[in-house]
Amino acid sequence: MDISILAIESSCDETSASVIHNGKILNNIIASQSIHQNYGGVVPELASRAHQQNIIPVIDQALKDANIVKSSLNAVAFTQGPGLLGALLVGASFAKAFAFAGTGTQDISKSSLFTIFVPFLSLTISPTLKPTEKALINLFLYKL
Repeated sequence: MDISILAIESSCDETSASVIHNGKILNNIIASQSIHQNYGGVVPELASRAHQQNIIPVIDQALKDANIVKSSLNAVAFTQGPGLLGALLVGASFAKAFAFAGTGTQDISKSSLFTIFVPFLSLTISPTLKPTEKALINLFLYKL
């Protein structure tokens, strides 16, 4: 079985997304934030707002470049920390909503979706996967 994962990173001042297919990273799309240069360092609130502006175009480009449609994704991974709280919330909220919309579950927090916690990463996996397929996703993540 083919396994496709969308990975989202938003821990500081760059929004990035990658598509991983069968353990191979197909791309890494990054949107940088130049506004922080005016302040001599990253301003957390500005970073969060820029993530909100950048996340949809970045993910859209990652999926297009990988020639993958949302419905063919098996999992959506996102950075859960460490990082700027507001920036992390943008990535986590978007990832959960994106997974929710793609899997058709009623409520991501109460559905049969489960979360695998690996250092600095949280992964939401489709409930329709068999245990062996879930294990393969886990294996691919540890290979990265």
